[in-house]
Amino acid sequence: MSAVRLAAVSDRPLDLAAHVTAVEDPTCGAVTTFVGRVRDHDPDAATRVVALEYTAHPDVEETLNRLAVDAIGTTGALVAVSHRIGRLEVGDLAVVIAVASSHRAEAFDVCRTLIETIKTDLPVWKRQVEADGTTAWKGLGG
Repeated sequence: MSAVRLAAVSDRPLDLAAHVTAVEDPTCGAVTTFVGRVRDHDPDAATRVVALEYTAHPDVEETLNRLAVDAIGTTGALVAVSHRIGRLEVGDLAVVIAVASSHRAEAFDVCRTLIETIKTDLPVWKRQVEADGTTAWKGLGG
């Protein structure tokens, strides 16, 4: 079985519990998670943020899988990761990651590495929608 148990991009709501379940394994004593949610503010926004609209390149799932494999490296960790696309309201989950490993340090390291590379390397773009109707495109990554 692959160390990447799930690498998906979807327009459906993300489920943290499903990601944790995907990395369950009797060899793993540590599980870390990361949840990225839509917040109601941004340093560049003049008014309150009301939504984010995510779009993705057609190869996004292949790239997400590769980023997960790279983050795992030689650690033996297991990963489940998803990114949502479409219109997300404040509070909606945009990214979910679960990492299981034998030891906590590896789980934390893989999880942090993966979210950081998702932010910089995943071909996902977002349009920020503000309360006054203003929109702004934010670059590559989540």
